[in-house]
Amino acid sequence: MIALTIVETTLPFTNPVLKFLLILVIILFTPILLNKIKIPALLGLIIAGAVVGPNGFNLMERDSGIILSGTAGLLYIMFLAGLEMDLVDFKKNSKKSLVFGLYTFIIPMVLGMVVSLYILKFSIPTSILLASMFASHTLIAYPLVSKLGVAKNRAVNITVGGTLITDTLALLVLAVIVGMHTGEVNVAFWVKLSVSILLFGATVILIFPIIGRWFFKRFHDNISQYIFVLMMVFLGAFLAEIAGIEAIIGAFLTGLALNRLILRTSPLMNRIEFVGNAIFIPFFLIGVGMLVDYRVFFKDWETIKVAVIMIIVATSAKFIAAWLTQKTFNFSVDERRLIFGLSNAQAAATLAAVLIGYNLIIGETPTGEPIRLLNESILNGTILMILFTCTIASFVAQKGAKNIALLETSDAAAYDEEYVENILIPINNSDTTDDLINLGIIAKSKNNTNGLYALSIVDDYEMGSSADKHARKILEHATVTASATDNTIHTLLRYDINIVNGISSVAKEHKITDLILGLHIKKGLSDSFLGNLTEGILSKCNPTTLIYKSHQPFGTIKRHVIIVPAHAEKEIGFPFWLTKVWNIAKNSSAKLIFFATKETKIAVDALQVKNPIAYEFKEFKDWNTFLELKSEFQKDDNLVIVLSRKDKPSYDSNMSKIPSYLNKYFNAMSYLLVYPMQVGANESSQIDLTNPTLKEPFDKIDELGQTIAKILKRKHPKN
Repeated sequence: MIALTIVETTLPFTNPVLKFLLILVIILFTPILLNKIKIPALLGLIIAGAVVGPNGFNLMERDSGIILSGTAGLLYIMFLAGLEMDLVDFKKNSKKSLVFGLYTFIIPMVLGMVVSLYILKFSIPTSILLASMFASHTLIAYPLVSKLGVAKNRAVNITVGGTLITDTLALLVLAVIVGMHTGEVNVAFWVKLSVSILLFGATVILIFPIIGRWFFKRFHDNISQYIFVLMMVFLGAFLAEIAGIEAIIGAFLTGLALNRLILRTSPLMNRIEFVGNAIFIPFFLIGVGMLVDYRVFFKDWETIKVAVIMIIVATSAKFIAAWLTQKTFNFSVDERRLIFGLSNAQAAATLAAVLIGYNLIIGETPTGEPIRLLNESILNGTILMILFTCTIASFVAQKGAKNIALLETSDAAAYDEEYVENILIPINNSDTTDDLINLGIIAKSKNNTNGLYALSIVDDYEMGSSADKHARKILEHATVTASATDNTIHTLLRYDINIVNGISSVAKEHKITDLILGLHIKKGLSDSFLGNLTEGILSKCNPTTLIYKSHQPFGTIKRHVIIVPAHAEKEIGFPFWLTKVWNIAKNSSAKLIFFATKETKIAVDALQVKNPIAYEFKEFKDWNTFLELKSEFQKDDNLVIVLSRKDKPSYDSNMSKIPSYLNKYFNAMSYLLVYPMQVGANESSQIDLTNPTLKEPFDKIDELGQTIAKILKRKHPKN
C-alpha cells in the first residue's frame, strides 16, 4: 500500500524542503536578474528577503533555521575579512587603521549624541547606546569587493582593521550600558571585562595558529580540513561571547590567526570562499532582509522621523570619517569610496545593540506598560536604517572597487605584452604531484594567462602498457588538483626514449619560461639526478628551474630562508627567479630571510618598494661557511638555495657540495633549489645594462624588472 504525502501550502511555508527550495531559487536567480539593471547581488538578496519574509508576502518566517544559517554567514564574512587580509600591509598600515577606527567611532558617537539629546530628546543612556549603534558597522560589501579582486587594496585593509577597532569599542559601550541597568559598573566589572578580553585575544592569536599548524601537518583530507576551519571559526566566536564581546570579533581574530596557514591559492581557500559565498553569506543577507518592515512608513510620523534622522546621521558620520581618512593619508576618491562603502552598512552589531536595548526594561508607565531603553520607534528606524545603509554601501563600494580594478588592469596591460609566463611541471610520482602543482600555482605571476603545463613522459616502447596508464592517471590527478583551485592546467603526454630530450623538446615547443621539478619526500638528491640535471636539462633548457622537495605542507611553513650567491644580481635571470620567490611569499604570507651580499640587497630592496612583503636581510658572502648557517634555520623553515651554471657570474665551486649537505644535514626540511633563467646555453649572461640587446629580458618581465635594472645600472654602470 502506497501512502501519499500531503504537501502543506498554507502561508508561511512550513515544509522544510519547500523552504529550502525557495531560498535556493532566491540565491540563484536574484543576482542574475538584478545584474541586468546594475543592482549589486548582495542588495538584491536583502530585498528578496524583505519580499518573502513575514513583513512582505509572508512566504517564510525568520525562524531558528534562518537565524542559525544567518549567524554562520555573518561570522563567515568577518572570518573571510581576517583570512584574506594581507598581514604585511596590515602591520604596515596598522597606525592608519587605528586612525580610521577612531575617526569612524568618535565622529558617529559625537554626532549621534548631539542629535539624540537635542533633536530626538532621548535620555543620556539611550543617546549613548544609539550613538554606539551609529559607530559600529558590518562589512556587508566585503564579498562584493573581494569578488572584484581588490580585497588587498590598502583602503580595504585599513577599513577592515578599523572595523575591528570601532566595533569593539561600540560593543564595549553596549556592555557598559547594559551593565549599568542590570548591575554595577565598578572596578570589579572593568577588571573582569579587561582580563577576559585579554585572555580571549591571547588564546585566539597565540594558541589557534599552533593548533592549526599541528592539524594541517597531520591531516590532509580536504573535508577534514574544511570542517576543522569551520570548527575554529565557531570556537573563536564562542570564546568571544564568553569574554563578554560579540562573536563577530572572535570570527575576525580567528581569520587573522589562521591567515598564514591557509594559502590564498590553495584548494582549502577555494572551498572556504565557495561555500561561504554560495550558502552561508546569502542566508545572512536574506535573513537581514526579513527584518525589513515597509509598513512602518505608514504607522506614524514619529517612526518616520526617527528613521530619517538615524539614516542621515549614520550615513553622514561614516562619510565624514571616510573623507577625513582620505585627506589624512592622501588617498584617491575611489579609495574613499571603498572606505565609505565598506563602513557605511549597518547590520550585525547594530542589530545586536537595538535588540538588547529594546528588550531591556528600565521602568514602567503609570498604566503599567514597560519603559524600554530603546523604544519601538528606534527599533523600526533601525531596520530601515539597515536597509538604506546597506543599499548605499553596496552601490558606493561597487563603484569604487570597479574603478580600482579597472585601473589595476590597465596598469597590468601597460607591462610589456611580449613576455608571457609558461610554467612546465614534469610529473611521474603521485606522491609529489599535489606539492608540485600547488607550488606552480603559488609561484605563478599575474601575466600567466595560459595556465600551467603538466608533463608525463613514457618510453616509446611502453605505449599502451601499465606505465602508459600510470602516466595518464597522474595527469588526471594533476588536473583535479589544479581544478580545485580554479586554475587551468594543460596535460601533456610525451612518448620518448630519453626523459631529458622529452622535457627540453616540450620546453621549446611551448615557450616555457619556468620549469618545476620534484624530489620524492623520502629520497634525497642522487648523483644520477644531478648528473641528468646539470649535463642534460640545464644544458638544453634555459627557463628558470626550480627543484622542490616537500617535507611539510606549504601553508605550515613560517619562513623562506633564501641563500643567494655573490653576483647573483648580474645574471640575466635574476629578476625572474626573484619574482617567483616574491610570489611564493605573497601567496603564503610567510616571511623571507635573505642571506646575500649588499649588492644583491639593492636589487631586493627595489622589489620591496614596489611590492612590500615581510623580509629580513643578513649579509652572506663565503659559501665555504654554508654549514655555519645551520644555527639560523628553524623547524618550520623552507630552505631556498639559489645556484648557478658553471660558466655564469654567480657560480661558486662550493655549490657542488650542496647536494651532499642537503642529504646529510637538511633531509628533514623542505627545500627549493633555484637555477636562474639563461638567454642561451652558450651565451654569456653577464649583464651589460647599457646594451639594449642584453637589457631586453628586463624590459619583458614587468615594471618590477625595469626598476631593478635601473637601480643596478646606477650601482654597477660598468658591468
